[in-house]
Amino acid sequence: MFVANRMAKNPVTVGPDEGLDTAASLMKKGHFRRLPVVEAGKLVGFFSDRDLMRVAPSPATTLSRYEERTLLDQLKVRDIMVKDVVTVPEDATIEEAALIMYKHKIGGLPVLSSVGAVVGVITETDIFKSFVDVMGLQEGKTRLTVRVDNKVGVIADIAQIFKENGVSLDSFVTCRQEDGSYELIIRGDIPDVDVIKGKIEAQGYKVIHTVKIG
Repeated sequence: MFVANRMAKNPVTVGPDEGLDTAASLMKKGHFRRLPVVEAGKLVGFFSDRDLMRVAPSPATTLSRYEERTLLDQLKVRDIMVKDVVTVPEDATIEEAALIMYKHKIGGLPVLSSVGAVVGVITETDIFKSFVDVMGLQEGKTRLTVRVDNKVGVIADIAQIFKENGVSLDSFVTCRQEDGSYELIIRGDIPDVDVIKGKIEAQGYKVIHTVKIG
């Protein structure tokens, strides 16, 4: 799963010399929270509603709406935009984008083509949606969580149980725990959960949770 398939494509952009009120109007009209700042076809900054809130008049201000707009238009996007922009290439994986956002504690990234052009924006919402899709959370599947030790052959053992019982798996995710063991998160159409659970535990593995989601 790649960023190019999950990002918002052809994003609205803003120039660095636009007034803040203009940028705010673009975000409000398009119902988005971030604008890549582009000059001469190149990314020069990233502007968000958080940047706007930092300089917006307080709700307790006595300024009129006209005065507020005038004040904001005196400031330019370049005055408050993030200049040292963290980006991601369009051929990156969703996992790479998620890790970048996690490490930098940011909610969105401009996406660049191989020649440096802004071709999209990917946000935490896109990442969440990808997670939901990968895990099949909206499809009414049964979820099993199996605790196993880190040893060769575990996945083959468990997959063989499902194969022998004619059950196709929709997703199979491993999650390492602090003690070095793993939780295997398995989803699929499982007609008899108790039978599958019993056979997994007969192999020496522990099913710690079962639930149907969706």
